[in-house]
Amino acid sequence: MSLRHLVLLRFHEGTEPAQVEAIAEALRTLPGQIPELQGYRVGPDLGLADGNFAFGISADFASQADYETYRDHPAHQAVIHELIAPHVAARAAVQYAT
Repeated sequence: MSLRHLVLLRFHEGTEPAQVEAIAEALRTLPGQIPELQGYRVGPDLGLADGNFAFGISADFASQADYETYRDHPAHQAVIHELIAPHVAARAAVQYAT
């Protein structure tokens, strides 16, 4: 079963655009470090609708085991703890079969 992992982030008020870009840049390095990622897209919301989350992440995997490898990978965890967590006011996530 292949699956997609989607994450939406809302940042604390006052989070600077440079901080958001640093998050995006760090996340974009992960496919080079985690071969289980089959597809990976990240980026800030375009501001086309009120009420949207501020940032989205979409990751594709061949299996649940591959997703779990990504989820627990030290490089991924470092980005979460060092760059994302200090700025996140809200997070939503879902994994579904593709």
